[in-house]
Amino acid sequence: MQPREMPGIDEESPLLRGDESRRDSHQGKKLVELSYEDGSHPRSWSKWDKLANIGIVASMALLGPLASSMFAPGIDQIAKDLDATTSQVIACQTGFVCMLGVGPLLLAPLSETFGRKVLYLSCFAVFTLLQIPTALSPNVTTLIIMRTIAGFFGSVSIANGGGTISDMYIPSERAGIFGWYLLGPLLGPSLGPILGAVIMANLKWPWLFWILLILCVVLVTSAFFFLRETYVPVLLSRRKKELEKDGGNYYYEGEDDRPLTTKLRESIKRPLTILFLQPIVITMATYQALLFATTYSLYTQFQRIYGGLYGFDTIQVGFIYLGPGLGFLTAVWFLVPKIDTVFNRLSKKYGQEKPEYRLPLANVGAVLIPITLFWFAWTVEYHVHWAATLAATFFYGIGQVSIFNCVQNYYIDSFEKYAASAIAAGALFRSLIGGVVPIFTPSLIDKYGVGWGISVFAFIGVLLAPSPLIFYIYGERIRERFAIKL
Repeated sequence: MQPREMPGIDEESPLLRGDESRRDSHQGKKLVELSYEDGSHPRSWSKWDKLANIGIVASMALLGPLASSMFAPGIDQIAKDLDATTSQVIACQTGFVCMLGVGPLLLAPLSETFGRKVLYLSCFAVFTLLQIPTALSPNVTTLIIMRTIAGFFGSVSIANGGGTISDMYIPSERAGIFGWYLLGPLLGPSLGPILGAVIMANLKWPWLFWILLILCVVLVTSAFFFLRETYVPVLLSRRKKELEKDGGNYYYEGEDDRPLTTKLRESIKRPLTILFLQPIVITMATYQALLFATTYSLYTQFQRIYGGLYGFDTIQVGFIYLGPGLGFLTAVWFLVPKIDTVFNRLSKKYGQEKPEYRLPLANVGAVLIPITLFWFAWTVEYHVHWAATLAATFFYGIGQVSIFNCVQNYYIDSFEKYAASAIAAGALFRSLIGGVVPIFTPSLIDKYGVGWGISVFAFIGVLLAPSPLIFYIYGERIRERFAIKL
């Protein structure tokens, strides 16, 4: 039965054009398709089948970033036990966060060659096992190496989560689901220090990683039984092989018969091509990099600020991370569903679906980010009551979610077929910046104080604030002018 056409944005939008030379005539072969009527297409699965997949992928996306900041309350104890400096211990976070960006460069295109499920299972299983040598690290060098490698494999859900959602949902349904999924990468770094603070108040630092190991084992086991493949080309390839067992020649749309080495080489090159040849992507990736750099800089300094200036103990400092975390939850609950609402209204009004219709609500974050950073910086500088500083982090969390979700949805709509590679391109830049900048934040604050030190991030936020509006107005023309052929 012929599948009905689903509404959505053309996969070959002006931001990304396919190579016509790859499309053979396929004369004499039968077309293999997935049917929406029999439920074989991921977009026609039941609501609960889709949510089960999203739940597992989102949990992976939570535990990876959670691991990036979970050790923050134990920085001093780790430094003491391993005879290291606090800067060396912070480097554990730097390596981990940088690999959260580097990993998707390889893992995203691999999922577009071998499928999503095999990447999720294999990479997260390795991430799980790496917690054992991390907990047993005899020195800080081993700890940094183990954490860095773990960051690479822990990035698998960040690399492929957006692609998985694109596989299962049409554009008009995506933003709300994507918002809940993105709570993982956003909320993970907030929940990590809370869990870490509770552990550090009762146990030694290796238990940070033993407990993470237990959580990961439960998740990998669940994924083995309940996670399903969603990438349509892989599903079509499997169906083609089954049909050919009974004889006959078949093909499917988008089939790529090139050698595996050629496909892998071009797949790995794809995210870098998208990142550096599309002005929209590099600009919005810079915006996301500012958010990551700011967030991880704040998270590594909370112990210093609230423990030193406000006299909080370890557990009290851990709960400070709930400020931005509650902002994330509030934005996902009230703001993120409106991304679909705005998109659908604009599409109906103008009679077409454009990726730029994902950007209007990013302007909420564009305003909130610099305001809240100035707010936080100077209330801390003048030692205003801690509740005032915490309120700033709450609204900062709302601003971060609005920008992050709008931009990620923009990537998916523009690169639907290669959504994972597009998101990987953005993840690389933001993670490298977000991982490296916190190393220099302590010296920045030492030299200029919290007020001017954090205000540096706010000033950059002011410079980047107009970008969502500019791309909403001129984005289509920019996409057409810098269209990429892959």
